[in-house]
Amino acid sequence: MKIKEARRFTLDFEAPIQELEEKIEEFKQLAEDSETDLSHEIILLEERALNIRRAIYENLTPIQRIKIARHPARPSALDYILAITEEFTELHGDRMGFDDRAIVGGLARFNGMTVMVIAHQKGRDTKDNILRNFGMAHPEGYRKALRLMRYAAKFGFPIITLIDTPGAYSGIQAEERGQGGAIAQNMLEMSQFEVPIVSVVIGEGASGGALGIGLADRVLMFEHAYYAVIGPEGCAAILWKDPSKAPQAAQILKLTGEDLVGFGVVDSIVPEPVGGAHRDPVLAARSLKEAIGEQLDELTKVPGFQLVERRYAKYRQIGQYAEEY
Repeated sequence: MKIKEARRFTLDFEAPIQELEEKIEEFKQLAEDSETDLSHEIILLEERALNIRRAIYENLTPIQRIKIARHPARPSALDYILAITEEFTELHGDRMGFDDRAIVGGLARFNGMTVMVIAHQKGRDTKDNILRNFGMAHPEGYRKALRLMRYAAKFGFPIITLIDTPGAYSGIQAEERGQGGAIAQNMLEMSQFEVPIVSVVIGEGASGGALGIGLADRVLMFEHAYYAVIGPEGCAAILWKDPSKAPQAAQILKLTGEDLVGFGVVDSIVPEPVGGAHRDPVLAARSLKEAIGEQLDELTKVPGFQLVERRYAKYRQIGQYAEEY
């Protein structure tokens, strides 16, 4: 799907808004063709459309948020990287003979400081999605990410990661090349790096594929992103042998930002424009930059050894357990 077509893509629950927007376009075209002043009518329709959009987006169900997170026009990691940083230089390869395009990363300038940015990257059309495997990284992608993080830790650069994946690639070849071990190694070493790490779930954040670049001092997520141990379709297939029950699975997975902040899994929610990040990518990028900047302003003042101690404590406090003697 091309970008212009993707931006016109309407989600099922947005049908009432679509009807109004089509009417607004008709009025604009009529005013242009007939040289009639319809500005008052157009303003009223636009205000009504905005109010309906706000009402819809203030009462979204979990499965509706997932649909927004998967919207074909939602800004990708590279869109955000180019918008919030300067002098981004992409670095390639895992130094073992592979370069997984589902993971992108490199050095950049962020608010005047040098940072290492690493992210999942989805494609913009079918060809690009095939190239990037729909954002599902192979072991080589996680090894590339780890190489870049080691580089950042060696030279004292903060690490920013942007998460947007339906999960790590689970094909036979990926498993043969050590998918689980690669993700585990990343998590182990990320827990020990003495530099600030900020991770943001910008769209989908599913399974170990997300965790492979997500163990951080601060974990943020966009308002309409989701973060879960598994996607709702996979959960429904396991629990009920019926992927069509994904809405019920999304409800019980507790994968929204509000749920996860309450559990202590996510530290804060990054607001999105009304209607989702794809409605106003510039405003979404501005919110993202501000949120990351606030976290780095605080974390860069903390000595490296304290970052590691706090990171350890942070993850030890997540979840509930009981000890029996």
